[in-house]
Amino acid sequence: MNEEIPLWIPSHQTIQSAPLTAFMRAAAEKNGLELNDYDALHQWSVKDREGFWKLVWDFCGVIGESGERIMVDGAKMPGASFFPDARLNFAENLLRRTGRDEAIVFRGEDKVERRLSWDELHALVSRLQQFLRSEGVKAGDRVAGMMPNMPETIAAMLAASSIGAVWSSCSPDFGEKGVLDRFGQIEPVIFFAPDGYWYAGKRIDVGEKVAAVVSKLPSVRKAVIVDYLGNAVPVAAAVPRAATMAEIVASYEPKRLSYERLPFSHPLYILFSSGTTGIPKCIVHSAGGTLIQHLKEHRLHAGVKAGDRFFYFTTCGWMMWNWLVTGLASEATLLLYDGSPFYPNGNVLFDYAQAEGMTYFGTSAKFIDALRKAGLRPIETHDLSAVRVISSTGSPLSPEDFDYVYEAVKKDVHLASISGGTDIVSCFVLGVPTKPVWSGEIQGPGLGMAVDVWDDGGHPLRAGKGELVCTQAFPSMPVMFWNDPSGEKYHAAYFERFDNVWCHGDFAEWTEHGGIIIHGRSDATLNPGGVRIGTAEIYNQVEQMPEVAEAICIGQEWDHDVRVVLFVRLASGMELNGDLEKRIRAKIRTGASPRHVPAKIVAVTDIPRTKSGKITELAVRDVVHGRTVKNKEALANPEALELYKDLPELRQ
Repeated sequence: MNEEIPLWIPSHQTIQSAPLTAFMRAAAEKNGLELNDYDALHQWSVKDREGFWKLVWDFCGVIGESGERIMVDGAKMPGASFFPDARLNFAENLLRRTGRDEAIVFRGEDKVERRLSWDELHALVSRLQQFLRSEGVKAGDRVAGMMPNMPETIAAMLAASSIGAVWSSCSPDFGEKGVLDRFGQIEPVIFFAPDGYWYAGKRIDVGEKVAAVVSKLPSVRKAVIVDYLGNAVPVAAAVPRAATMAEIVASYEPKRLSYERLPFSHPLYILFSSGTTGIPKCIVHSAGGTLIQHLKEHRLHAGVKAGDRFFYFTTCGWMMWNWLVTGLASEATLLLYDGSPFYPNGNVLFDYAQAEGMTYFGTSAKFIDALRKAGLRPIETHDLSAVRVISSTGSPLSPEDFDYVYEAVKKDVHLASISGGTDIVSCFVLGVPTKPVWSGEIQGPGLGMAVDVWDDGGHPLRAGKGELVCTQAFPSMPVMFWNDPSGEKYHAAYFERFDNVWCHGDFAEWTEHGGIIIHGRSDATLNPGGVRIGTAEIYNQVEQMPEVAEAICIGQEWDHDVRVVLFVRLASGMELNGDLEKRIRAKIRTGASPRHVPAKIVAVTDIPRTKSGKITELAVRDVVHGRTVKNKEALANPEALELYKDLPELRQ
């Protein structure tokens, strides 16, 4: 495709009907400003943060009392406080709608399909709220779930947050140690778990694991076993202090929900870092910060409206689950999917999109890349007329995959590549529905987010690659890390590199269109000869080749420098010979630069990745250098690390 031509330009009607446009008009009118485009709106949003966040509160209809003060100590990071006098409840905002329309649609592979109306969701949350109160759960207590992405998980979170308890979750494919490394730190009083789950057509029982976990979590007063495989009763009988959810729900009649309105900064979620460099950090997010940031992103950046059919492919161990669930606050219907996105084949999510009239299709860059490599063309096989936005995250989306979406999935669609993290349970840079989409680029910084790219000396870079930073405080910064009373770990994670400036650990650059390109994690950035190279730039080239299924790249310390080592998992029937190595190097040299060409190319049969599907460059780097990988439990396939140990190819 011609790189000088946008892949997509929003129509006049799209721009005029976008909630973002209505918000821009409201901002201009309220403040006596001329705001003619997104860039001007963004500039105002970071210049007048108090005016901006108050308008978000009002425009998005946050339920609660905002209070007089909007921001205190706004120049301090950490230390800034947003809406310090506000009182609100997260669940009350998500359950604002009632009635018989669908609140949640659930598909569990091809085994289960269920629908909950808003009234049915209210009833389930009410019963669980009564149960939690009967167990003495109060504001600040932790409630945890090792759960599939199913309606009961959302109801349990809403019941917990309705009384001010703090919710934390992971997916049921985590190993026993991985679960205990997380929940053992936060000491939950109630623990939700399934009897099992389905994945790739296989029935996976987790009863023994649940029993082992609960026996080692003495803080748990009651374990609640959710029926998914039809085996909840015997599992509950074998788990200490357990009951089935069906048994609990049957004990209470639904009644009107009551909500504890608490401070804006009251803890809502505990999320965990990936844990590839040690025991996972427990990142505490506030109810108010999470709510207002997600409302801004959903309503203004994603264009979500009441009645939309909102989908993101995610597990409960990834922050995108938390992000998706807040879609209820915009009165959207959540479309949940649990299981493999490739079972029985790569069309399953598009089947779902067509059947349910999906309006927002969220997935990972790896999924899109896998579709392209499989040669699938949903544009020819599915009716995706309802899909307005396709969103991608998890890793950088390559230019080839941008092009693929418009060629093979849908031509008239807003493709929104987004990037943020567990650290902020939201985005730094994301889609802008009123701007064109350019191949390989994220459209722009989020409103209210003072995003920039800095060099090593802390100077802004208008061109070239550097550190992604945020120079001003924002509401969804973590409240704290759990078990970090002095704030030392929190400060070290984000503020050690540049004082009073959030350094995210991503390697990025601005584009001439005002967009941004993420080149991968800066702590996994390659540095041969002192030149910084983003790993995504190499993946963008080599993964275009049909011979290569996927790749992972590290910098190996060698001869007082760093050399680039590329590991490739080859397509079926392929072998790494001299000819293929030569073509891989030529592809990288011409598509990226001579400096990107690896010194070594090694074939492997598997690539280690986290539970949320991200490849783990740091873990591979540690194995290659003979260092211990501190927390293999964070990996979905830790056995793959053995493939990288003591390789003869890397000894010369």
